[in-house]
Amino acid sequence: MTDHLSSGISRRGLLRAFAATAVVAAPTFSNAAGFLRGAGDIRRVQMYSGRSGERIDMIYWIEGDYIGEAVQEISRFMRDWRTGDVIGIDTRTIDIIAATHNLLDVNEAYTLLSGYRTAATNAMLRESSSRVARNSLHIRGQAADLRLAGRSVSQIYSAATSCRAGGVGKYSGSNFVHMDCGDIRTWGA
Repeated sequence: MTDHLSSGISRRGLLRAFAATAVVAAPTFSNAAGFLRGAGDIRRVQMYSGRSGERIDMIYWIEGDYIGEAVQEISRFMRDWRTGDVIGIDTRTIDIIAATHNLLDVNEAYTLLSGYRTAATNAMLRESSSRVARNSLHIRGQAADLRLAGRSVSQIYSAATSCRAGGVGKYSGSNFVHMDCGDIRTWGA
């Protein structure tokens, strides 16, 4: 049941309208797992794609509920830029991305290097790099490769690892961190 105000605006609609102005305290590393389990009223993602020139600053979760339209827009943003193909990005991956961003206490957008990849794109990348997994979680919309200009790869890696919510790969030579919602594991130097 949705609570409606006398003007006919739903409580959820009102929250959405004011969500962009909300200030949410960043959790510390010690309570990152609590953030992923549902602590906090609002979850937000900020990303930039140098490939497409697009930016996204999206609140996608309010008071325990995902906003379907926002998740769809994030999925479109994280599409395979080589083919234009879109798949639904796993909300667990989006949560890890958002939690890590909050832990880093920055206001800059991530630079998205790779989100969803088609199997064909993944195979093409494997031909030129031994570091691309055959069964990459990118193919299932469960991974992202990200960087932040204002934080080092080590800082991003540490924050993502502290979430204990999926795989985190450190690619210092290429200046990015891989985050996924698969098994908890880490790699990289």
